[in-house]
Amino acid sequence: MRAIVGIRKEVRHKTQALSRSQEAFTRALSVFPDGTSRVTIERDPIPKYMERGEGAYLFDIDGNRYLDLNSNFTTLIHGHAFKPVVEAVHRKLASGSCFANPTEVEIELASILCERIPTVDRVRFVNTGTEAVMFAVKAARAFTGKAGIAKFEGAYHGAYDWAEVSQSASPVNWGPADNPVSVPFYKGMPESVLQETLVLRFNDADLLEKNLTAHAHRIAAVVIDPMPSQAGLIAPKPDFLDALHRLCRQHGVLIIADEVLNLRQGFHGASARYRLKPDLLTMGKMIGGGLPIGAIGGREEVMEAFSAKSGRPLLPQAGTFSANPLSIVAGVAAMRALDEAAFARLDSLGDRLRGNLTEIIAQQDAPFAVTGASSLFRIHPTRRIPRDFRDMASNALQNGVRRALSQFFCRHGVILPNWAAACLSTPMGETEVDTISDLFCLFLKEHAADIKDMEVAG
Repeated sequence: MRAIVGIRKEVRHKTQALSRSQEAFTRALSVFPDGTSRVTIERDPIPKYMERGEGAYLFDIDGNRYLDLNSNFTTLIHGHAFKPVVEAVHRKLASGSCFANPTEVEIELASILCERIPTVDRVRFVNTGTEAVMFAVKAARAFTGKAGIAKFEGAYHGAYDWAEVSQSASPVNWGPADNPVSVPFYKGMPESVLQETLVLRFNDADLLEKNLTAHAHRIAAVVIDPMPSQAGLIAPKPDFLDALHRLCRQHGVLIIADEVLNLRQGFHGASARYRLKPDLLTMGKMIGGGLPIGAIGGREEVMEAFSAKSGRPLLPQAGTFSANPLSIVAGVAAMRALDEAAFARLDSLGDRLRGNLTEIIAQQDAPFAVTGASSLFRIHPTRRIPRDFRDMASNALQNGVRRALSQFFCRHGVILPNWAAACLSTPMGETEVDTISDLFCLFLKEHAADIKDMEVAG
């Protein structure tokens, strides 16, 4: 890592004012409820409107360039305008964008997924990660004949009612430590949804045994993100996964691994990395090469719920744009380029970055911690690595420092999401890793007083 005295010239440049973005946002307010089409759009105080992307970088309509650590919420593992994807989509678009009939290329992408992921025997394509989780839950219900599901507190699984329960729980409403409450995600969420969703705590084997055993008779599946991003990017403990496997097999409960985000943890995915053995596995984001996609995979017996070979399936699943040729060819091009060497390189870059950040924290005795794996990392404004979602609860000063960190990075041409959960992509190298490390070091120095106040108050 380079010395701090050597980087001030490199980060002296500041991004320009967002005058054109302000004009665009003013127009947008007249056609969208809050000026955007996604609640996840960050405003500081307005959104930055992008013009184009190139590799690891984004360019906004005001002429600013940014190193992109968001990658559309981890979707773009090859960065922006990845040439093989662009060429594949151009070729396919010239021959038709979508059909009511299947295309040969969808067999190719499904074959890649079945060959790589140990627990995937069969695949069904849908349009988003949300749809993938939704249909996986429905398949589990159809297979088991039970309606309830279980999920882990704070985990994000898309915009499906049962998957959203306790997604945004807080100390005000999350209930006792040993018996989490099912917390509605939005006003008007049906009470029946809350009653049908059992909320568990991640990485607590004893509590899992107690609560899942008590409700297993009504639970079709446990939905688990192998390393929940919103709940801290924390790895699962082996004894916790052992308990999950044993209890689910004992009580006839399926395991659904949500790898919509975390499939990017390796050539064989995150479940294989942590030795999780799901019955169903959901995918999305990177498998579409930057175009909308989702997929459900799993063991053949369970995936038969989708089969219409003998008449009406247990679970009819359609979708006008499911397996659409543009997303499929983009996905094939992206996945072909993600060979084992590409994942090994991303692992190495991620290890280097997390190591750099941890070293900086130790050198400056700063109240921060770093989690993550492979190409994913998260910076926490606390000295102790969180154990689960409840450890992620933060006060106003911590939230303020986290926002200041994101704003500082943005001013110096790096997009770091507000929650400091971010990712690397294949176009990045040691130069980008050093840029991120150096900026974090500089932030700690320039915001030392705010950081000290945060720790004293905490």
